[in-house]
Amino acid sequence: MKRSNSLRRPIVVAYLLFALISSAFFAIIAGIAVEGIETRLVDERLEDVAMWASPRYAGKLPVEMPAGMSFHHGADIPLSLRNLPPGVQEKTVDGVDLHLLVGQDENGDYVVVDHDSEYEKIELVVYSLFALGFLGFLGCSAVLGTFVANRIIVPIMQLAGAVEQRKPDLPLQERKDELGLLARSFAGHTGELTRFLDRERFFTGDVSHELRTPLTVISGAAEVLMAQTQDQPQLHAPAERIYRAAREAAESVSVLLRLARSPEVLEWASLSAAALAQDEVARYQHLVAERPLTLDYLGGEDFAVRAPRELLLAAIGNLIRNACQYTERGAVSVSLGAQSIIVEDTGPGLPPAAMAALRNEPMPAEARGSSGTGLGLALVQRISAYLGADLQVSEGTDGGTRFELRFRELLTKS
Repeated sequence: MKRSNSLRRPIVVAYLLFALISSAFFAIIAGIAVEGIETRLVDERLEDVAMWASPRYAGKLPVEMPAGMSFHHGADIPLSLRNLPPGVQEKTVDGVDLHLLVGQDENGDYVVVDHDSEYEKIELVVYSLFALGFLGFLGCSAVLGTFVANRIIVPIMQLAGAVEQRKPDLPLQERKDELGLLARSFAGHTGELTRFLDRERFFTGDVSHELRTPLTVISGAAEVLMAQTQDQPQLHAPAERIYRAAREAAESVSVLLRLARSPEVLEWASLSAAALAQDEVARYQHLVAERPLTLDYLGGEDFAVRAPRELLLAAIGNLIRNACQYTERGAVSVSLGAQSIIVEDTGPGLPPAAMAALRNEPMPAEARGSSGTGLGLALVQRISAYLGADLQVSEGTDGGTRFELRFRELLTKS
């Protein structure tokens, strides 16, 4: 899995967002607390000093201020501190930060000055420590998020790898948490699919084996009838049709047998698409004989396909046979496209039910119960899936149906 698509990122991001939101919340609380402390330690202290010093100054009593503080009244107020608005404020004089309380009593204006307040430095230290804690919190959140993500993602990746490699025994099944439940569910579902596929493969193989013997008998009997009725056209033609039908059925059985096997068992070879198409066109010319219908090979740029020869011939042949069967007049053409074999006819087109089945779409309501197109196209679909090719169906240029058997790049590499 690409790192950009991993679940690690959203997990770590979630932890970082939590850290940011939590830090912002505590920053607001800390700011309110710091400002409240400043009001209590500085502003209220200045007001207390003013309430004590102003009456003493009015009574001409000595005003002895605490260390670092001074009280100025009337003409004693320094020029730099005169004409200031009333209230608590901060002012820098000659590079020194001062906290001031400017007020007025019955004797005139006064100013209380705090020269040695260290609160600004304390504020700086507090906010610096908070910033350091904020960065530490983010770092810890990132580390914790990565740790939790790895604890979750690594087992999932192990499970995904085992499923992808089709291992019979999946890991994590012994765990009691959700990952264990997921692993056991995967194991159960995989087991069901394996048993189903085995049953289907064994059934297809058994049925195909059982059909080969009677089909061989029918073909042999038809050959004998054909040989004995050479001078009796009314009997020779039905015998020939029986023989041809038996051979086609035997070929379908042979294809089903091959599809029931693992792809690694079959012999894959590099085949010429043009040669195969020409052979199948020549082979099925009898289907258009004495009919207002032509079967032609239109050519195209040849390419090599790596596939089992019997399966590829069956796919092309079933497309041609199906087109000839359902086209009353006109033409059936076979051509080569870009890494594809195209079979096109001028027939009435596929029934809605068959078109929906080929495109893997829901069957239209009006088409339910209608007949399909027999075993031919179903075999082509299975062969395409077996080979890793794509079967595309669309409306032909002159009406009818256009089938395109498109081969992927891996099948056309030499």
